[in-house]
Amino acid sequence: MSIDIAGLRPERVAAVPSPLAELGMALHALSEPTHHPALQGWVTGVTAGLDPHLADRMCEADFLWRTTFSDLFLPCAGIPGGPTLPGATLAEELDLLDKLTDEQFADAALEFTCALPYSAPGSSVLADAELRRSALELAAARGPQQLRFSKRLLDDPPRIRAWLRQFLADCDEAFFADVWSRLRHQLAADARHKTDLIRHRGLGEALTAVSAAVRLDEDGGRITIDKLRQGRTVLRDSSLLLVPTSLGRPHLMVLHRHGWQPVLHYPISSPELGAPPSVDQLILRMTALSHPVRMQLCRNLARSTYTTSELVRIHNLTAPEISRHLGVLKKAGLITTRRRGRYVLHQLDVAAVARLGSDFLEALLR
Repeated sequence: MSIDIAGLRPERVAAVPSPLAELGMALHALSEPTHHPALQGWVTGVTAGLDPHLADRMCEADFLWRTTFSDLFLPCAGIPGGPTLPGATLAEELDLLDKLTDEQFADAALEFTCALPYSAPGSSVLADAELRRSALELAAARGPQQLRFSKRLLDDPPRIRAWLRQFLADCDEAFFADVWSRLRHQLAADARHKTDLIRHRGLGEALTAVSAAVRLDEDGGRITIDKLRQGRTVLRDSSLLLVPTSLGRPHLMVLHRHGWQPVLHYPISSPELGAPPSVDQLILRMTALSHPVRMQLCRNLARSTYTTSELVRIHNLTAPEISRHLGVLKKAGLITTRRRGRYVLHQLDVAAVARLGSDFLEALLR
């Protein structure tokens, strides 16, 4: 994904926490706890103490935060006549949400699930009968609950807007106010750090600190984000927002909606075993492991070190064939080699394979 930022001045880049975006991440973590194993204790505690009526309401519109993350949680990016920064409190952010037009609200609410235009200008689902028909058809495919919500939204946007605002306020009272009181200082400190980097070391340094998956090209005119999806936006007469999240780790999200202020919604740093591989590296690794001979080689190399000659005898292949397969695995970063006298020993990097998936590793080791 890319953001064209040619001519962007440093003062037009802001790093600011958003209580509404963090509440959205809290709802996501509660709906998809497997995405966030480190939050398992918190999720269990909140879920156990949740009022049943609020839990039911949480399910009504969970498509806004379960599998995707709606831009409605970053309304500051869409305020007409912006740029606008996130509010300091949830109440201020809900007021910003109220400033979106009905068209913006409906399009953002249905953007992913109903396949509405996102990166390019298009008609509003409230004004285009064909878009409305298509949106309801896609909503029906996702179940009666989403179909009911989508119909209510399209028939009476103000009613759904009021419903969502009250629901978010009730979530704040039930569990989020306590979470935000603990997280806001940490998020504010990270935002200050990114601001200092921008001022004293430049945007490139700040983006590197945001994530290893984010980089600024050499001429400073484009930001590239390494993600398994495609998207492009051009920053014109606007600002770039950097919004930190704690509950959202490991998700790195990019708001690149046409006509809205671009936003990088990034997880704050925490101790890790190593930087995650790039998408290109991941493709190399998955391709390397897709070959049955290389899987067999990995099975041997997971248990012990082997020379090329030993692998030739075990697998009844020629030395060039074994060397070629080892070369593919090494290029993908899945095996290590070391010399012992005149012998070269190969071994599987079990930690690298484990990061690809425990099922595969267990199949190798059993």
